[in-house]
Amino acid sequence: MKRIVRIFALVLSLALLTVPAFADSTARTLDEIKESGKLTIGVFSDKKPFGYVDENGEYQGYDVYFARRLAADLGVELELVSVDAPNRVEFLTSAKVDIILANFTVTPERAEVVDFALPYMKVALGVVSPDGALITDVTQLADKTLIVSKGTTAETYFTNNHPEVKLLKFDTYTEAFNALLDGRGDALSTDNTEVLAWALENPGFTVGIETLGSLDSIAPAVQKGNESVLAYINSEIEALASEQFFHADFEATLKDVYGDAVNPDSLVVEGGVITAE
Repeated sequence: MKRIVRIFALVLSLALLTVPAFADSTARTLDEIKESGKLTIGVFSDKKPFGYVDENGEYQGYDVYFARRLAADLGVELELVSVDAPNRVEFLTSAKVDIILANFTVTPERAEVVDFALPYMKVALGVVSPDGALITDVTQLADKTLIVSKGTTAETYFTNNHPEVKLLKFDTYTEAFNALLDGRGDALSTDNTEVLAWALENPGFTVGIETLGSLDSIAPAVQKGNESVLAYINSEIEALASEQFFHADFEATLKDVYGDAVNPDSLVVEGGVITAE
């Protein structure tokens, strides 16, 4: 009997060791980040022009430009970690990254589980579709297939407001846009800034609905309660307004994509203060 008990205890201990750790981990404070000499930021690797990996294997984009400045001003090395829309919250709660800078739209639901800093961009939803069957009004999507990425505001908006639209969901933006190219859906919805950029680079597709839903803000996010890192980000956003940093970011990372199709003031937020265009 004792031998059986010992075997059972051993099996149980081994099983506990192999169970994935889903419990939340405590995020690093600003002092701990400074001491380590490295700031870890989660960004997209496939959402051009906001966060993507270029042909040389280097991260680029509007979010990445800001990430580099945050690390430089803190005087530490920057480590960029690729995230997907569905796992942005998990990467914060599990302390896999210190900050998320992955085109993260502020919503009341998300604000319950992460802390958002001041906004640095504003955005609404848009819908892109083939020129031969252009969608110009949301009513045209009834009983049609709309492609969305999981964990995005587009998924939430259409689930809550348009149950008549069939949603085809993907984990990554690359998969979603490839599905549109392959004709697996009638249209695709995500941030209007993203669909506008994608349509400009993909002839045969047009953003027939440029603004849908409410005007939202994009902001950095940290683990809930990480006050020191949150305060640092906010102080940076406020201080960078004096040099119009995010307009410079737009010029460096977005201007070549959008050309004259997008007014920088329709997207850029300086000093964390959202103003009319």
